[in-house]
Formats: sequence, C-alpha cells, structure tokens
Amino acid sequence: MSETIRVLLVDDHPALRLGLRVLLERAPDVELVGEAENGAEALALIETAQPDVVVLDCELPEVEGVDVAREIRRRNLPACVLALSSYDDERYVRGMLKAGAVGYLLKDEAPSVIVAAVRAAARGKGYFSPTVTATVTAWARGEQPGGLTKRELEVLRLVAEGLSNKEIAFKLQVVERTAQFHVSNILHKLGAASRVEAAMWATEHGIAP
Repeated sequence: MSETIRVLLVDDHPALRLGLRVLLERAPDVELVGEAENGAEALALIETAQPDVVVLDCELPEVEGVDVAREIRRRNLPACVLALSSYDDERYVRGMLKAGAVGYLLKDEAPSVIVAAVRAAARGKGYFSPTVTATVTAWARGEQPGGLTKRELEVLRLVAEGLSNKEIAFKLQVVERTAQFHVSNILHKLGAASRVEAAMWATEHGIAP
C-alpha cells in the first residue's frame, strides 16, 4: 500500500457520497479514486482503480454489499473493505465480517471517526462503531445471539424451516417433550409470541436464511 490511501466510495445515496467525498478529500493522506452507486459498478471500479480501501454500503441495488465483499475476496483483490451501514443488527454485521470486511461503521458516526476507520482499514485493522464492538466482543467470548444456547440455536433454525415439535424431535433424535421445552425457552428468551415471530427473528439476525 502507498503512503496515500486510495479510497473507493460505494453507496446508492448521492447526498451521502457527497458528504463522504468532501470529508475524505480534506484528509491529507487520502485520495478518492472513484465512486459507485451499485454493486456491479463497484466491482468494475475496484478492478480498474485498484483502491486500498472500499467504503462499502451494506444495502445496494443489483449486487448487495455482502456479495461485493465476497467477490473482492474471491478474486483475491488487495482492497480492504470497510462496511458502512445504517443498521447494527447481527445479520448485517455477521454477513459483512464473514464476507471479509475488516471494519463495520454506522453512518451516523462523527467525521473524525470515519476518517480514522478508513486509516485503520488501510492497515488491515478492525474498526467498529461502539454498538457493533459490543456484538463482536460477545461473539469472541462465545456468546450466542439472543442469549440462546447452541442447542437452542439449532432448534430455532429448524423452527424457521417450518418444522413441528415432532419433526424437530425426530431430526435431533430426542423425545418430543424435549423439543417442546427448547421451543418454549426460545420464545421466552426472544420475547416472541409465536413460532412465526421467532422464525422472523432468526431471519433478521442471520441465523436462518
């Protein structure tokens, strides 16, 4: 990587890109090498502009941010991805980090934080918004989403697939009463009123497709 950090902005909101462009152009060690408003355009620009850092929105038209990040890694491109999002829920965070993003920043961060995150990403260092840091730290400690046990997560995935207690019991080779017990605990921990709500929670948090 050169001393000047080459940055590509990828976001489908022109006003946000303008704000980020002005912000980054003020940093003496940053050079903005391009902007893209969708994932397909981003991948083409990454190949030609060879940025050090891609500031990548999670929600994009045509090709989602997580798919762009995966493709960057699949093609073995040298760019480091700094995820940028309006959302801090686990589905987005987990998806982007699994796809290879080195950091995850919320869009409401202070300008100085955004510049610091770009500099960290250029060094391959993780940089996260505080609420995201708490989530990532919990994962590092082995904590499961929603405070569920590994077994409960397994049951929740089956609930999200639409399986009944009897089918879950058969799948896990336990008695039906045990499956019912796990489902009851899951609903209680998630504050869900029904299996449908629990399944929706699982999807929103990246636990079930």
